[in-house]
Amino acid sequence: MSFTTGGVPRKFDVNCSILFTDLPLLERAAAAKAAGFDAVEFWWPFGEDATPGDQEIDAFVRSIEDAGVQLVGLNFIDLIPAGRGLVSVPGAETKFRDNVPVAVGIAERLGCKALNALYGNRIEGESPEKQDELALENLRFAAKAAQGIGAIVLLEALNAIESPAYPVVSSEHAVRIIEQVGEPNVRFLCDLYHLARMDENLTSTIDTYGRYFGHVQIADSPNRGRPGSGELDFAQLFGALDAIGYDGYIGLEYKDPELDWEWIK
Repeated sequence: MSFTTGGVPRKFDVNCSILFTDLPLLERAAAAKAAGFDAVEFWWPFGEDATPGDQEIDAFVRSIEDAGVQLVGLNFIDLIPAGRGLVSVPGAETKFRDNVPVAVGIAERLGCKALNALYGNRIEGESPEKQDELALENLRFAAKAAQGIGAIVLLEALNAIESPAYPVVSSEHAVRIIEQVGEPNVRFLCDLYHLARMDENLTSTIDTYGRYFGHVQIADSPNRGRPGSGELDFAQLFGALDAIGYDGYIGLEYKDPELDWEWIK
């Protein structure tokens, strides 16, 4: 289903790791469908388990299939809220690389074409240069695995206010890493909320880096609520996305205990 905002049809998906959290995880896709959405995304749904068993994976896959929704995005193991990914974390190479084929396998079963690889926090006592080199290796590894199913790997910039140890906090930095990786299927996850918290000029960001976008996520700033609850001008932002020809899904990754969808209409 497409929703209309400002008279323009748009495709929104629900991040079921931050919305519908009053329900068990396996019931959230069905709740999103009941609310009128045909697409969902999730953070890594298995906690700290990088390689869950077949029974757990099958139950998750079934919850998406039975709900009749499309999975449009899935994180590699991210350890949220304790961490911010493993891509650049020395000592976690095996855990991340063991997780890659599992996440890719889930994506293949569900026709998901975007896998988010959170960069990872800076680790005290470790060389930032060493972490960055490891990140490039791991992103290339993930990209080649994702390429086998025609999927992309996403790199996301977070905000330093909520993630002070996460080094990638600007669109410019994320794009620079993407260029260093050098794989054609590594793209930018443009989360407008995080960039707004870092005081980026969002319309300029969209215009400058839109060609790198693989996915877009939204929440209002500064409290990560639904659009209309904060300071961002979403009519302007959606117009900027239209201007660059972005026609992909826009992920609703915000907090809203009331689950009020009126802003879409």
